[in-house]
Amino acid sequence: MAVAHRGCVVAGYLLLLLLAGCQARIHQLTLKNETRFAVDLNNFGFYANGTLDVNLRSLSIPKLNDSTQLVGFTLSRSRVNGVLSYTAEETEICPLTLTKSTNNEPLILFLIDIHTLSVNVRVMGAPDNILIAQQKAIPAAKPEDKVDKSANKPDSDVAADKKDKQPEEHKEEKEEQKEEKPVPTVEAKKVTEFQLEKTSQPILALGNISNSYNFSFQMVVGAQAEGLYSLKFHYCQNRKAGIKLPYSFTLEVTEKNPDGYLSAAEIPLSRLYIGMAGVFFTAAMIWVYTLMKHRYSVFKIHWLMAALAFTKSISLVFHSINYHFINTKGHPIEGWAVMYYITHLLKGALLFITLALIGTGWAFVKYILSDKEKKIFMIVIPLQVLANVAYIIIESTEEGSSEYYLWKEILFLVDLICCGAILFPVVWSIRHLQEASSTDGKAAMNLEKLKLFRHYYVMIVCYIYFTRIIAILLKVTMPFQWQWCYEFLVEVSTLIFFVLTGYKFRPASNNPYLQLPQDEEDVEMDEVVTESGALEGISKVKKTCNGRDRQKESTL
Repeated sequence: MAVAHRGCVVAGYLLLLLLAGCQARIHQLTLKNETRFAVDLNNFGFYANGTLDVNLRSLSIPKLNDSTQLVGFTLSRSRVNGVLSYTAEETEICPLTLTKSTNNEPLILFLIDIHTLSVNVRVMGAPDNILIAQQKAIPAAKPEDKVDKSANKPDSDVAADKKDKQPEEHKEEKEEQKEEKPVPTVEAKKVTEFQLEKTSQPILALGNISNSYNFSFQMVVGAQAEGLYSLKFHYCQNRKAGIKLPYSFTLEVTEKNPDGYLSAAEIPLSRLYIGMAGVFFTAAMIWVYTLMKHRYSVFKIHWLMAALAFTKSISLVFHSINYHFINTKGHPIEGWAVMYYITHLLKGALLFITLALIGTGWAFVKYILSDKEKKIFMIVIPLQVLANVAYIIIESTEEGSSEYYLWKEILFLVDLICCGAILFPVVWSIRHLQEASSTDGKAAMNLEKLKLFRHYYVMIVCYIYFTRIIAILLKVTMPFQWQWCYEFLVEVSTLIFFVLTGYKFRPASNNPYLQLPQDEEDVEMDEVVTESGALEGISKVKKTCNGRDRQKESTL
């Protein structure tokens, strides 16, 4: 428990530091000396009239003699999360060289040409979108040379005319310069709307300030172009083997749907979380009522289970509030976000501690954990804290940063290790109950407990597989606007798992799992059980008629 407490404190300080740079749906990404050939910037589900604002504030790339170096952005659309127009890592060629989409979904390329200071837009698939950006100014034609009417005049007349007209010519030249100068400036600042369904190759202006390039555009999603959009940056020179040219850029991306800053799949989450928080709170109150009703059969672990249910409910409340502020303001309010991460951290630690304690039979059939079981706790609790810290870092880090994928892999690996580790105590308990049932004459009680442990093992395995594998598979196959169902399925499966666990290990006098030996003749059975590794250290427990513990006699 002390390890979990220290881990929670460290994670709390860490998340306070991380939240300072969290921008949620208003993204600000700065990469320096980056060498990746493809950077995933963001994925967002747009409804009709949703807007995507991209502002490349500065881009610094190496100047090469090769005028065909490929650098730019791709914007692809899909209807489901698992199927995009292309995957940069899976294609052998640079996506910026594609001439047609690999499927029926549209693909938009933004090719940056630093030599002509232009951004060439290539549209494939005729998307029903409107592109609003600064069009590249077309150079104005040079004015025709004026006819020299004095060509046929004598030299003396020409000289006289020049003297007389010199002041007038200077005035005319000055007036012409005043009229001509503002024209390019007006054209440079002109913003144009391109209907991409009709325009396939717009050319945008590219700014240059001390070899730092910049441009911006806004995309308005049409009624027929709803979907999940993926924005990526590509520097295809680094695709070649052995070449790692560093580049740097600063990018601002703002995504918005008509109803707020949340993606299409995230809009229902605020209502979902607050509703599920009410359900978990109701279940926790029913559990507390059951504990009070059967107070003489209650163990400490029962109250731990109640604390888990209440912590889960509070975590969902703060999660709902967090999403509400992201939807309205585009970024979380730090105070509410900190409260959510703290409760999320506590909930994760309590969950694995409770599951492991139930699996070992602690407090129900014994009061001392074996050395192997203690090692499980020493491994699982710090790993669970690490998993929650990884989750917090992922939530507060931009998707395009290199650290994002590192912590995502850490979270996936640690989560699998924790889920596998909590199965070991249950397996040990099953094995030792089997040994005790085969050697003890009074095996009926052990067989009942063995059956219950097997059910509990199956429950844990089903819960892990459903929330980690099946639900994720459903998420990547659902339409983009229904992907919130993944979170709904996870929360409902968690609720069912909590209810079934509470029902099987409820404090009741007729629960075979809670029935301890009642007379001295059962000492022999206790001794058989304690000879096994996982149940080493079991204490003999005497109970009075009201079920409360009165005396413990060590059988060691």
